[in-house]
Amino acid sequence: MYLHLGEDTIVKTSDIIGIFDMDTTTVMKSSRNFLNKAEKEKRAVTVSFELPKSFVVLKKREDKKPTVYITQLSSTTLENRSKTFLGYK
Repeated sequence: MYLHLGEDTIVKTSDIIGIFDMDTTTVMKSSRNFLNKAEKEKRAVTVSFELPKSFVVLKKREDKKPTVYITQLSSTTLENRSKTFLGYK
């Protein structure tokens, strides 16, 4: 299955490691460091130039390090979309 992250970005649900709320997770220094490192290593993809509300971490089998998608959609919206596609609603 696939999950629409906003704009023109769609990812495979099997590649998703986690969906994180930007406001609650960036309070921790480790989360900020993770996002900064991903951006420096060019593993961060900005889905939209609107205010970011969440980020999604993906790990593809062929990649050694995870990719971070920063999106304007809330983590709750993304969670509900994934549940709808997986038939949990």
